[in-house]
Amino acid sequence: MAGETSKSESVYRRLKGEIEELRLPPGTRLSEVVAAERIGASRTPVREAIRRLAREGLVRSAPGEVARVAPISLGGVRALFEFRMILEPAAARMVAREGRSRPELLRPFHDLLAEFEAVRDLVARGSQPSREEFYTLTERFDQELITATRDRNDPLAQTIADQRGQTTRLRNVAHSDTGHLADSLDEHLRMCGAIADARPDDAVEELTRHLERTLRTILDTLARGPAHGTEVEVEAWSAPE
Repeated sequence: MAGETSKSESVYRRLKGEIEELRLPPGTRLSEVVAAERIGASRTPVREAIRRLAREGLVRSAPGEVARVAPISLGGVRALFEFRMILEPAAARMVAREGRSRPELLRPFHDLLAEFEAVRDLVARGSQPSREEFYTLTERFDQELITATRDRNDPLAQTIADQRGQTTRLRNVAHSDTGHLADSLDEHLRMCGAIADARPDDAVEELTRHLERTLRTILDTLARGPAHGTEVEVEAWSAPE
């Protein structure tokens, strides 16, 4: 049983990584048979992985049809970020408020704040971190928020975690350069500082502002077309009738 669970998790992580990194572009067919042969697994863990990815919005699956990697739509991007703007500021408020009586909960954010400040100092001296290095740091912030939230409200933390795959894929589609790195660095300094200092209202405000700017950046980039010639199926968005 443990071996089956381990194999299922391995297949899930591999397919998820391929979707996030656009090695399986939007619209790609995900045949259980083909995927199982390519990965070297049985169909059962592939089927379970596809189900999990469908729950996370990375795959579209309907009875009697071959699953496909979910397309990217402007409306879908808006909906995702509207959802995130409900969930993540609530989590930040909870963690910052709880940290007033439990300082140990905020320790990881103090550590991260020091690392963001070190990056700011490097930039001030004319250096520029790579895109991968910077996003590794911002991903740690997101994961620390999820971890701290899970300590108090596991369903909220899990719901936030389930959106991470879609967010990572969008970042790889739209953020192909470091043009917005300075803005993002300032925002993470303020978000991280507000949580580390146990300022719930400021944490909500800074996280909401960050998500709003990120949404605008992604929508603007998708409207111009994906960078680096990546073939991405982008559905047009229209208001509901």
